[in-house]
Amino acid sequence: MGGGFAAVLPANAWNWAAVWRRNYLAWKKVALASILGNLADPMISLFGLGTGLGILVGRVEGTSYIAFLAAGMVATSAMVASTFETIYAAFSRMHERRTWEAILYTQLTLGDIVLGELAWAATKALLAGTAIAILAVVLGYAAWPSVLYALPVIALTGFTFAGLAMIVTALAPSHDYFVFYQTLVITPMMFLCGAVFPITQLPGALQQVGRFLPLAHSIELIRPAMLDRAAGSIALHIGALCVYAVLPFFLSAALFRRRLMR
Repeated sequence: MGGGFAAVLPANAWNWAAVWRRNYLAWKKVALASILGNLADPMISLFGLGTGLGILVGRVEGTSYIAFLAAGMVATSAMVASTFETIYAAFSRMHERRTWEAILYTQLTLGDIVLGELAWAATKALLAGTAIAILAVVLGYAAWPSVLYALPVIALTGFTFAGLAMIVTALAPSHDYFVFYQTLVITPMMFLCGAVFPITQLPGALQQVGRFLPLAHSIELIRPAMLDRAAGSIALHIGALCVYAVLPFFLSAALFRRRLMR
């Protein structure tokens, strides 16, 4: 695979769609099981913590605890769905099945493949996050139709975390190494970024760390939309998510090129 720096860039604005479509056709055969799997953890957290701790906690930031938690679970489900799609399914297509190598014999570049994988992971995140949001609306924990404003943020959240996970995928020698990313990065982020409780309950230093992380920016946009409130610093949060999405794309593509050239 040659082409220097051009090899890690998309060849054009639409080649990635072929990779997205290939993944969609493969996923369609196991769609129901995949959706249920992505929804299991956030729904358990929503009802387990929401109904259990909700009785003890009462109201949080002017709303019921379960409504507060629902918005956090929407963002978390998008994060988890896109991360798992990337570190497991995309890694398998790249490393074990060698699907990427076969695609590179076509006119597609490595950049096209990586962008297509990120777009597909973002789609999985949108499906998972939207399902939780719809459930929250049906149960009265989110406002309609303001929850619709959260949908683009859910997709952007998926793209962001897929990009971050792509770096891990490019570096990991095998599946065994992904557990470190899950337990040391993804799980702590859920507790540091305001998904389960307000960031203001953390010590000062951890508050600063939590507000810097991408999940916090996602929650700061999703929660006001679901609770029909005005969001603050919208441009800042969207810009931060875009930075977290764009920079990992170029870094992961460069890392994949070095890996596949070995």
